[in-house]
Parts: sequence; C-alpha cells; structure tokens
Amino acid sequence: MSVEKEILESCKTIAIVGLSPNESRPSNHVAAYLQSQGYRIIPVNPATKVILGEKCYPDLLSIPDEVDVVDIFRRSEEVPQVVEDAIKIKARAIWMQEGVINREAASRAQKAGLKVVMDKCMYKEHARIFGNTARK
Repeated sequence: MSVEKEILESCKTIAIVGLSPNESRPSNHVAAYLQSQGYRIIPVNPATKVILGEKCYPDLLSIPDEVDVVDIFRRSEEVPQVVEDAIKIKARAIWMQEGVINREAASRAQKAGLKVVMDKCMYKEHARIFGNTARK
C-alpha cells in the first residue's frame, strides 16, 4: 500500500497549516474537499478566527486536540519549524502540498517516526486513490 493511501485511510484529523479563508486559494479548495469527504480539518492561520466553519489556531502547538496529519501550505523554507511542531504534538504524518519540498525536514520527520508525503496534492491523491474527480 502506498504511503498516500495509508495516510488517507487511517488518518481522519488534518491540521492544515497555511489554510486561507479566501475561497479562490488552493488551500481552501483542498480543505473544503477534505471536509466533504468526511475528514475533520483544523485550520492553522494566525491571521483569522474561523475558516470553513472551523475554529482557526495560530500554530500547531495551540491545537488542543489530537492531530493525525499536518498538511502544509507554506513556503518550503518554513517547513522545518512546522515539522518540529508536528513532532511535538505527536502527529502521525506530514503532507507537503505540491511545490512544497524540504528534504531535510522530511528526513527529520521520518526519523521521528512520522510518515511523509512531499510535493503532492492531498486532494488530487485522494481523488486518484478513491476514484473521485479532482478539481483544480
């Protein structure tokens, strides 16, 4: 089984770092799709209070609930800090969206026992694996 399928089947709570309240942004499309597929999303954005009907948190360390996957919509150079926070909150996986690549951070996450997906869209992978039509 691919790591993508394993994460999508076993993880149900997704913290989305860099989730935008702007409906035209890719992060918002991905989060709305994941919600529609039954996942619980937790927005992480210090600039707003609520996105897609969910309470927004300023950072991963502020989330009071368990997080299965940390989905990253940030610049590649910002990934190491997100990975360190994901390790601290005991997330099970890191998912770096298309264009987000940081091999050192990926290696750090794997060494800490987290599953890692890099440079792939969670929406597109879910649609591909489970047979839904991906929108862009």
